[in-house]
Amino acid sequence: MSKKPSGLGRGLEALLPKGGGGVVRLPLSAIRPNPRQPRRRFPEEGLEELAASIREKGLLQPLLVRPKGEGYELVAGERRFRAAQLAGLEEVPVLVRDLTDQEALELALVENLQREDLSPVEEARGYQALLAMGLTQEEVARKVGKARSTVANALRLLQLPEEVLAALDEGRISAGHARALLMLAPEDRLWGLREILEKGLSVRQAEALPERLTRERRAPKEPSPLSLELSRHLGLPVKVVGGKRGRVVIQYRSLEELQALLERLGYQA
Repeated sequence: MSKKPSGLGRGLEALLPKGGGGVVRLPLSAIRPNPRQPRRRFPEEGLEELAASIREKGLLQPLLVRPKGEGYELVAGERRFRAAQLAGLEEVPVLVRDLTDQEALELALVENLQREDLSPVEEARGYQALLAMGLTQEEVARKVGKARSTVANALRLLQLPEEVLAALDEGRISAGHARALLMLAPEDRLWGLREILEKGLSVRQAEALPERLTRERRAPKEPSPLSLELSRHLGLPVKVVGGKRGRVVIQYRSLEELQALLERLGYQA
């Protein structure tokens, strides 16, 4: 029995509502970007290359738009839209469809996933936006043609601090590094990020950070120079804890040692 193709595998055409006209041409100035567009990063170099191709051959694939206010809102094709602006086009081919906010977000997310244009952070935030519209993780997975576990694992990345998400979004760390940081306690994740960036850790080395941190915390710390000096002066183990504020702990092993300590400190009962 053949497996039913997922939404992602069928292409955008299969996901579009039936009806509506074919390709028409609209002024580029009548179209505005979609504020819910999952993709946020559009490298300038790639846009310039696409703009050069558009100047030579035109915009070969139409944009998908929906009526919005007095003009049209872009649903899918923002990279081509931006490149067309750079190329100086006045009109572009479009498909016009009446779409709800949810349908528009689904289509924008699917298009970028098909092209593998989204960073892991953009993908996770796209799923999160669909959840905010009332969908379950199972429904989101079905609509974008992914396994539910894939959606759930992507959403887990959003538990990381913004500094970690920025590093992932910019490609300074990989999704594997980010998943390794999720293995750390929340208060240790920025420390883990610094270790990865400063020491160039591989994903496998990053996955070992929780064990290393536990080992280091269990290891006895070397006494400070002041603790050693006081220990020699008093003849008893001394531990100085803190900096500008803290405490001094003096250990004794018998009443005789305590009595001798009190006498050295000038205390008389």
